[in-house]
Amino acid sequence: MQEKKIIQDYTKEELAEFIKPAFRVKQIYSWIYHKYVDSFEQMKNLPKEMKEQLENEYTLTPLKTVMVQNSKDGSRKYLFELHDGHTIEAVLLLMREKEYHEDGSLKHHERYTVCISSQVGCKVGCAFCLTAKGGFVRDLTPGEIVEQVRMIKKDNEIDANRRVNLVYMGMGEPLDNLPAVAKAVKIFADPDGMAISPNRQTISTSGLSSKIEKLGKMDLGINLAISLHAVDDVLRQQLMPINKAYNIKSIIDAVKNFPVNARKRVMFEYLVIKNVNDDIESAKKLLSLLEGIKAKVNLIYFNPYGGTEFKRPDEKDMIAFQEYLVKRGLLCTIRESKGLDISAACGQLREQELENKQ
Repeated sequence: MQEKKIIQDYTKEELAEFIKPAFRVKQIYSWIYHKYVDSFEQMKNLPKEMKEQLENEYTLTPLKTVMVQNSKDGSRKYLFELHDGHTIEAVLLLMREKEYHEDGSLKHHERYTVCISSQVGCKVGCAFCLTAKGGFVRDLTPGEIVEQVRMIKKDNEIDANRRVNLVYMGMGEPLDNLPAVAKAVKIFADPDGMAISPNRQTISTSGLSSKIEKLGKMDLGINLAISLHAVDDVLRQQLMPINKAYNIKSIIDAVKNFPVNARKRVMFEYLVIKNVNDDIESAKKLLSLLEGIKAKVNLIYFNPYGGTEFKRPDEKDMIAFQEYLVKRGLLCTIRESKGLDISAACGQLREQELENKQ
């Protein structure tokens, strides 16, 4: 029996080629992305025959929620099951809580970031990443990427008009699945859908320099984040074997040619590991590497998990590293750790589920 097509795999323009008249596509998009329905039967303003045809050809529910973990800081970690039984993770991060004025009126809404996966597993094999333990299984389709956000927004009753920020920093290397990721960017951005502008979307890559160049030529308007994590090829190759194919120089050269919005910067993610890359000498080399790039460095505490040899850095070393860069004119922040009381490190929840099945 042939699998039904995932309707979230299609842009509005693509659906308009099969669904006539075209205004029906806008109605369908509204039901999916604004009202968060889970069946075509719920699309009340569609003709009965059209609903039956959609039901026969498409699925609206390519993902199933297997588990949700709640953190005391408001973060929520999701484990989703795909149609083939494989699982992926996504995280809702509460970046700012709702606040009110003294008179009780709303001062500002919550601010959310959703971290989404682009693959089942990952090919990159970083030494510090638990996702690498399970190896690579397959790419996600555009609809499987999009559905992570739709389900999270529905589950948390986040109104369709409330914008969220997206980071492609979950399981997988987004640039290894570039066609699907690029299509997901466009589907997310559709004004009749979730209307998440590309400048609210950040693609994080381990540094596939040739594909950074390809992404730049697509001119999607997205933000770019580079998972650097080391300042010389020797250490980076130990931490990230992909450095054999894409060394630091090739990454820096690709970034220098990447189109950056005048108000934006290229983010360099630097996972800080105790006694590995947390010294001031590394900060000096990082400063030199990023010279001439409109960059922002995001220092990230390593989030330990069972069985890893790596340790979380001391706060004083993080602050010293940051201060060295800031005093010399490089924008640098320390990412506030989220979800430390749950399995927030990428791959933890999936690995636990796989172990339970054995």
